[in-house]
Amino acid sequence: METVTRKKQNSLLHLDQKNTSTTDLPLKNKLGGVLVTSEQIHTAFQFLDIEKNGRVTLENLRSRLGIFYDNMSLKDVRLLLGEESVLTEEYLHTLLLSNEVKNFDPIAEAFKVYDPEESGYISREMLRFVFERLGFGTLAEGDLDMLISYADADRDGRINIADFRAMLR
Repeated sequence: METVTRKKQNSLLHLDQKNTSTTDLPLKNKLGGVLVTSEQIHTAFQFLDIEKNGRVTLENLRSRLGIFYDNMSLKDVRLLLGEESVLTEEYLHTLLLSNEVKNFDPIAEAFKVYDPEESGYISREMLRFVFERLGFGTLAEGDLDMLISYADADRDGRINIADFRAMLR
């Protein structure tokens, strides 16, 4: 049963290979899966743990993922939880540190949140929108300029996936 659940979880994480070059592929762990560090897991868990009680419920997960994915169904959220009713940081470590997910690029998937029209760039409007949904309020033009300047590694005035990847590594 666990294998079927893992396959379903992994199918949600499918990578669209046509837009990814080999230099953009994620780092791999010792099993050939996506490399996820303990620090990344801790940071993600802190974001998901709304009540700061060391437990992430279905509603917590749905609330946090809803910031990025408007149309995520309750069924999809349940699928991410698998057999668990709540997530703990320890469980996430067990699940993610030794994963065998081969065809998934977490940075490319995160970039899609900021570039839903697949233009190849993050628009100022979308950057403002996502930061508002994250609870930072309305960003002033100067704040947007600063964010773009920080993230724009190739200095072309826009944030593309290579810039985004460089910022997150």
